[in-house]
Amino acid sequence: MNFEDIILQYLEDDKQAMKNLLTLFLNEVLQEEAKAQVGVSAYERSNSRKAHRNGYRQRSLRTKYGQIELNKPQIREFPFETQVFERYSRVEKALRNAIAESYIQGVSTRKMRQVLCELGTNGISPSSVSNIAKELDEDVNKFLKRPIEKEIKYLFVDATYFKVREDMNYISKALFIAVGVDEDGYRRVLGVKIASHEEEGFWLDFFEEMKQRGLRGVKLVISDGHEGIKSAVTKSFIGSSWQMCHVHFIRLMLRKVTKKKRKWLSMRLKEALQSEKAFEEFIKEMESKGENVLVRTAEKYLYDLFNYKAFPTPHHRRIRTTNVLERVNKEIKRRTKEVGAFTNDASLVRLAVSILMDMDEEWITTRKYLNMDVEENEKDEENEIVA
Repeated sequence: MNFEDIILQYLEDDKQAMKNLLTLFLNEVLQEEAKAQVGVSAYERSNSRKAHRNGYRQRSLRTKYGQIELNKPQIREFPFETQVFERYSRVEKALRNAIAESYIQGVSTRKMRQVLCELGTNGISPSSVSNIAKELDEDVNKFLKRPIEKEIKYLFVDATYFKVREDMNYISKALFIAVGVDEDGYRRVLGVKIASHEEEGFWLDFFEEMKQRGLRGVKLVISDGHEGIKSAVTKSFIGSSWQMCHVHFIRLMLRKVTKKKRKWLSMRLKEALQSEKAFEEFIKEMESKGENVLVRTAEKYLYDLFNYKAFPTPHHRRIRTTNVLERVNKEIKRRTKEVGAFTNDASLVRLAVSILMDMDEEWITTRKYLNMDVEENEKDEENEIVA
């Protein structure tokens, strides 16, 4: 439909005409954003090209004229970014709700009042906050309880920390996020849970909740060294193994020495983590230097640092750390910065999961995280050698 058709339609049905006009306009905005990010117009050949287009994905947008369908461009080399959906997205709605909730309960600051004014919600009422929360919670709960349809071979678990109000105090709470790589090689957000403790029982419950939704096929769980997780992995996923994240291990070791030694130790650890033999030599070296604390820590995780090597070589770089969750945690921190502290656990989960829902949607429409066909190729090569 072109602009002239919309003008004629306006004479018969002004509401539908406005929907069509808004759809036409916003699709053009999306095209201009894609042009700026790619560097050239569609089908244009130029040396200034930065990336390549990869089709479109339908995206619904709720407006005051009703729901409209837009064509969101996809970019092959990196995720397409747009401001079109910002003011309407569930993330922004969750952010406004979290800030307003704090404001109404009397725990806000001058900065929060300023943010509310900028968002145009300074006059929001307790009943409005409650209605928004109810609407968001329905989406969040549906997302967290959705079936896990495909097998998950690699499971990554990591935490990010937030201030949450409990009674009259603000305490730091860990929000654990579980991300898996499915049988097709795509990343998926599988679970989110606030840790009340870090004992084995917490991890057993966390894993059991995901298993009840269909989690299966797990062969390797990658995380930091929280107490209880290793034992829970053994009990929850028979035949699987636990991988201590190399980045978290290095951070743990660096905390055991003075600042003066950290640069040297960091370099030695990166060399030592290349192979089991190099790591054993590192332990002997630390023994000879009298670094007993480092020796005890290294020996504690000796058999948990190289489990990733049992899997296809092309996967090694991405399954020996929880780096897959680094961007996730940074994005959640960035988007929740204005909140400062959450009034309760539900407020934190509501906003964090709203962000994760958008990220999960992005992951399944972009390139695969891992090529899962390499394992079959390696098996074929082994069979040829045996034959």
